[in-house]
Amino acid sequence: MGRVAIGPDTSADAAAERVRAWVAEHVPDAWRDAGDRGGAAAVRAARSRAEYEAWYPVFGRSGLVVPTWPTRYGGLDVSPAVARVIEGVLAPYNLGRLNPLGLNLAAPALFAHGTEAQRRRFLAPIVRNEERWCQLFSEPGAGSDLASLATRAEPDGDEWAITGQKVWTTWAHRSDWAVLLARTDPLAPKRKGITYFLLDMHQPGVTVRPLRHLGGEVDFNEVFLDGARVTDDHRVGGTGEGWRVAGATLAGERQMVSGAGSGGVDRIGGLGVDHVVELGTRTGRAADPVVRQRIAHLYSEERIRDWTNQRVRANRRAGRPSGAESSIGKVHQGELNQRVQLLASELLGLHGQAFAALPGDYGASLPREVRGMLRSRANTIEGGTTEVNKNILGERVLGLPREPDPWAGVPWLEVPRS
Repeated sequence: MGRVAIGPDTSADAAAERVRAWVAEHVPDAWRDAGDRGGAAAVRAARSRAEYEAWYPVFGRSGLVVPTWPTRYGGLDVSPAVARVIEGVLAPYNLGRLNPLGLNLAAPALFAHGTEAQRRRFLAPIVRNEERWCQLFSEPGAGSDLASLATRAEPDGDEWAITGQKVWTTWAHRSDWAVLLARTDPLAPKRKGITYFLLDMHQPGVTVRPLRHLGGEVDFNEVFLDGARVTDDHRVGGTGEGWRVAGATLAGERQMVSGAGSGGVDRIGGLGVDHVVELGTRTGRAADPVVRQRIAHLYSEERIRDWTNQRVRANRRAGRPSGAESSIGKVHQGELNQRVQLLASELLGLHGQAFAALPGDYGASLPREVRGMLRSRANTIEGGTTEVNKNILGERVLGLPREPDPWAGVPWLEVPRS
């Protein structure tokens, strides 16, 4: 099966030795040589995305993708300390986790609120990237105020019929399954009448339409649900308890997009500050003391962000859920990455503006720094807006009074909506 012979009783030294043996046997020679020679950057140059995706099932079967998870769900059931040792051995080979929305959004809800049957059915395929996931939460009239969502789920025997529209759904066009919030009781207060479901994306009644970014990429989609079906055994948590279940997903999402060391998507939009340092040196712009100071400032912030997120990741590996502290990284990361990408595009000078756009290329000819700058404009919106996350920090970390809600306790049908 290719699973590494590591378990709860394996020492850190023995685990490191067995992971090194697994790398020698299973990681392709060219990738391994590149990692030993130049680390993750050299590995990225030595392999294509398609090659990595084709090889990834080997990684998925090893247990190394999520080493702290129980073996029955695709992990190795090791301690957080041993997991850190494993990560240290794997780090030079840039073995990034595919299916981040499954790992970071669906899995936390299943662990916290799912049944054992649901965990056994879904978690291992998530680890192996055999079933990809997306999140059907936001709607045209329910973004920052997610609890006002209007998508309906109506019971029909042992199934639910889902009708409504979702928007800004990342990677819906590539996904097999979705976590879904839908309203099951319109007469209850808005946070009380919501239920959490697992939806098969490959069925009649599900239509996915892409939304193209400024830089030409397609990550986001709008999704139309017209009588799509969900069996009741794919309901997570009790009927009407979806808002509580969604808390695990939303905390995982904030942590995933908070950046380096967070254990999820490292950067959404552009390359890191190391690239800015290299670009400033290569273009000679770093000779300007003002530019050099800007680069140093961003480099320092990036390191602080990394250390902060490593603490969040350590909490997760210790079995503690991501809480309000994940909003700290999300707030900092969004604005920081925008400044990193803006400086990268500025360092190009006129080269950032002089490119030949071909008809229908949808931004493919843009320099990667310019594309990263354009993509990063969404960072302070996606994964929960900066404004909403600051409210979370104020209320749950600083202990400030909750923001007044004049509609608290009022049935959803009576709450004004856009």
